[in-house]
Amino acid sequence: MPAPPEFLQFIDDNANAFIQRLGEAVAIPSISGDATHRADVVKMAEWLNTHLQAVGVTTQLVDLGKHVMDGQELSLPPAILGKIGEDKSKKTVLVYGHFDVQPAEKSDGWDTDPFTLSIHPDGRLIGRGSSDDKGPVLGWLNVLQYHHAHGLPLPVNMRFCFEGMEESGSEGLDDLVRKEAKGWFKDVDCVCISDNYWLNTRTPALTYGLRGLTYIKATVSGPARDLHSGVFGRTVHEPMTDLVLLMSKLVDAQGKILIPGIDEMVDAASEDEKAIYEALDYSIADIEQSAGASIALSANKVDVLMGRMRYPSLSLHGIEGAFHGAGAKTVIPAKVAGKFSIRLVPPQTPALVDPLVIAYLEAEFAKLNSKNTLTVESLHGGKPWVEDVNHWNYEAAKVATKAVYGQDPDLTREGGSIPVTLTFAESLGVNVLLLPMGRGDDGAHSTNEKLDRSNFIQGTKLLGTYLYEIAAIEGKK
Repeated sequence: MPAPPEFLQFIDDNANAFIQRLGEAVAIPSISGDATHRADVVKMAEWLNTHLQAVGVTTQLVDLGKHVMDGQELSLPPAILGKIGEDKSKKTVLVYGHFDVQPAEKSDGWDTDPFTLSIHPDGRLIGRGSSDDKGPVLGWLNVLQYHHAHGLPLPVNMRFCFEGMEESGSEGLDDLVRKEAKGWFKDVDCVCISDNYWLNTRTPALTYGLRGLTYIKATVSGPARDLHSGVFGRTVHEPMTDLVLLMSKLVDAQGKILIPGIDEMVDAASEDEKAIYEALDYSIADIEQSAGASIALSANKVDVLMGRMRYPSLSLHGIEGAFHGAGAKTVIPAKVAGKFSIRLVPPQTPALVDPLVIAYLEAEFAKLNSKNTLTVESLHGGKPWVEDVNHWNYEAAKVATKAVYGQDPDLTREGGSIPVTLTFAESLGVNVLLLPMGRGDDGAHSTNEKLDRSNFIQGTKLLGTYLYEIAAIEGKK
């Protein structure tokens, strides 16, 4: 049961209106990791909730409680639960997405204001959240609008779960999903998440695996206040010196994790498994084009792909409390914190990895013979996830992809982390599919994040076509 031609035509005819609506969403700076923008995240929740209700979705804004950020207690932004359709003869698809975004300022290197959607002649829609994840969320809204405008029932029942804390560890969401497993999500047959990307810029993809994550903060503190380096240099233990030495011992220049026991948890790839990566439509040029420089760790495509998909990685992200900006400030910071994360793969979990990280940092700090103080804390984390690609959920998505793009999708594991993916799989006991809208060069967490117009419009068609294929395919229901 392919998607009706009228649906496909409706998406083309309304493309400009859909892009204008994406611009409205991008204009709300819903940065979940910045306490000063919490009201904007709430505003985004209310905006999306209103638009869902306008196309016939019954919704509920759910209070997720409070948390502490930047030293203050804040209310978590509400999650949105939605439902449309109660036909017992139809399958029920749960859609997840998020409406919060990463921080962005023009001074970071953006060519344009990150919270004004910039429409380029080449089709790029540039703005924070355009690809991650406001564009895909609005893709579902576009599908709903067609059916609502024409008074047509959807081919499946739908449930929705949209959150505003995904970029900050999805705080509060796991408990909500587990609570609603026998409630709002009781009759769900499968889950679809559109919050990931093609492997390249050419070939659509379905993603069946994600790395997990543990995010660590290591803080070194010493003097009671910042000190003058001309007065105290070489007279006291300096926190910054200790921290830089510690962070240099976490990972080497080739990406090898130096913390004992972490890389060793993962079995080496067999030759059969390597052949899967060899067959993917991907090249070293692709990763270097996405990175914007010729800096791949290896010239071997399989090694690079496995580094992204099936092995853990450790990345250093920044130092808090240190001097930033122009000029030549000569202060010795009293307290500095280094932040880094480890992307995890099966069988790794934060519970297994965190103790190794903490013990290693404490042991290395002891070797410094410093009188400063070290504290190590895990800020948030999530388990890795791998799914069955032969399930009818994936089969429907394969057929839909071929129908919209004229080619079979690559089947990929992804380097990023969406912790709630595993929560859905475990709590609901159903198959979870990642059905990407964006391309591999969208730069989701980077400057000049974009979603190509063609991917937004064709991706909307894909989401709708997927629902029709779900309705047609043999499977539970």
